[in-house]
Parts: sequence; C-alpha cells; structure tokens
Amino acid sequence: MELSNKQKSFVAIAALAAKGDLNNLEEAINKALDNKVTVNELKEVLSHLYAYAGFPRSLNALGVLQKVVSDRDTKGKETVTGKDFVMPNDFDALKTGTDIQTKLCGGNPFNYTFAPQADYYLKAHLFGDIFASDVLSESDREIVTVSALSAIDGVESQLISHVGGALNMGVQVEELELIPEVLDKEVGSMEAFRARKAIAGILQKPFNEGAPVDFSVWPKGELNTAYAKYFIGDSYLALMDTQNGGPINVTFEPRCRNNWHTHHQCVQVLICVSGRGWYQEEGKEAVEMTEGSVIAIPEGVKHWHGAAKDSWFQHLTYNTRVGEDASNEWLEPVTDEEYDKLK
Repeated sequence: MELSNKQKSFVAIAALAAKGDLNNLEEAINKALDNKVTVNELKEVLSHLYAYAGFPRSLNALGVLQKVVSDRDTKGKETVTGKDFVMPNDFDALKTGTDIQTKLCGGNPFNYTFAPQADYYLKAHLFGDIFASDVLSESDREIVTVSALSAIDGVESQLISHVGGALNMGVQVEELELIPEVLDKEVGSMEAFRARKAIAGILQKPFNEGAPVDFSVWPKGELNTAYAKYFIGDSYLALMDTQNGGPINVTFEPRCRNNWHTHHQCVQVLICVSGRGWYQEEGKEAVEMTEGSVIAIPEGVKHWHGAAKDSWFQHLTYNTRVGEDASNEWLEPVTDEEYDKLK
C-alpha cells in the first residue's frame, strides 16, 4: 500500500505549517496544486490545523496558500478550486462532535470533567464544527493531525492519542507507517522520529531508534574515517574554521564512543551543543552531557566521551595551552559491559 499524492501533500503541508517553516511550505503547496490537490482541500487542512498548532501558525499558513494561488493565477498556472463546504441542515455541533469524538476514542465516551468549558470546545467546536465539513474525510483529518503533532515538541501524549484515533477513524496500519517516510523526506528527521516512536508504541512494536539532532543548526560533517579505529560506532567531523583556531564539531550516533585516551601537553575542552552523551575519567563516575555542558580535560587524564544509548550527541572540541609536542594517546576501547552500566 502507498499513500496517495494527495495524502503525502497533507502530511508535508500539515507538518511544515505546524512547524512554522513557511519557505518550504510554499514549495509543498505548489507541489500539491501541481498534483491537482484542490485549493479548498488545502484551506481545510490549514483551518483544521489551528486546533492543534494555534491560530497564528494556521493563519500564517493560510496566508502562504493565498499568495501561492495569487502567484499561480498571475502566471496562468492551472489551479483546481474544488468543492465548497456547505453546513449540513439542522446541524447540532455538540451532538455531532460528541459522536465523532467517541468514535475517535474507540467507542469510549471522553469527558474532560476537570475543565468543562474545554470539554465543550472539544466536542462542539473541534469535533463538531470543524469535522462537519466533508471536504476532507475523517481519516484524512487524522493523517493531518498526526503529521502536525509530529512537528510540535512536547505534545507526545496527544500525538500517541491521535495515532490510536487515526486507526479508529479508518486510517490503515500500512498508511500510518508510511507517514514518517514522508516526514523524513519532506520535513525533517526529528518529526519523522516522533511519528515513528508514537506509531510503534500504539502498534506495540519494538522501537530502539536514538533521537536525532537538527543538523541544520550544527553541521554533521563527514564520516570520521581517519580515526574510526579509535571509535565504537560511527562518528562524523565538521571543521569549523579550524585553520584560524576554530573548534571541530564531533557528531556521535547513538551508542558511539571513542576509546579511552589521554592528551599530552594540552587541555581539551568539550562543549555539548546537541543531543545527550557521556564523559568519564578513569576511576570516576560518568558525567552526563546535555546541551550547554562544558568540560575542560586536564593534560594526562585518561578519559572517554560519546553518545547515550538512545540519542545522537554533538560536541565542539578544541585544545588550549598547546605545547610543541601536543598529542593524543589512544588506549583500549570502552567495552559494552562498561558502557551498558550507564543510565
């Protein structure tokens, strides 16, 4: 089974809009319109989105859509408007929304008694007014929702809930598992990671993938082949104006670490810029490194550093107080037995 071009467009556009990536959103909207996705379908996607990403991002995204449509009209490019939304006769938003929310929850009525006003908004407005439009199917709305929530940090519980809801609203397992592929290609690795993790949890499948980092902020660089024999796992090096004394950005994949080693006639400085990792000196407890951690390693101290089991890890490194005979002395590997004792 494959996602249709229309569904792929919904995935990319929903995530980019929720993320606030308006430049790439414009390109994705143009691509969708080229593939005969209608303007009214995209209006519906971006209007639906405000319930999950907020009015500011929804309105910004609708502004991009309006600009793209205007530009295409000026250039004489074909754009399909599509059918308009017509409110059903004798529409009861609260009743309709309660029925749809119950269906999404697998037949179990949901009542948010802690905040009755929010419960009403969810039923009457989100699942009532918004879902009343048949411009999008219920299953496509959940594809949009899962994609958008995958692009927002800190909403894992809602994402997991809507992955389960997507299945209840008619999205097929195979379709659900294809969403991360589109996110990875069209939006970003972190968005794809969140979606894969949530989907694996609902489907009760193993998930051992380490969280990625945003390489657009700190470059990944090239595979570290020159020192590969001193590392367990793959690492990458990005030289950052090193010819003028700048640092090297070292990227470690999950579980990657370098051998025990020492530095002679210099002090090494490590600055964690992304992800999570470890630094350990011989005879001492390992120190967790997260974004902003800084460690200065005295000359001659035996140590190692590398990524956590479940995360990529990036640190800048540079040497200070360098002597004429500054050098590294590479020693034995950090064994799995030693490494697996870490949290």
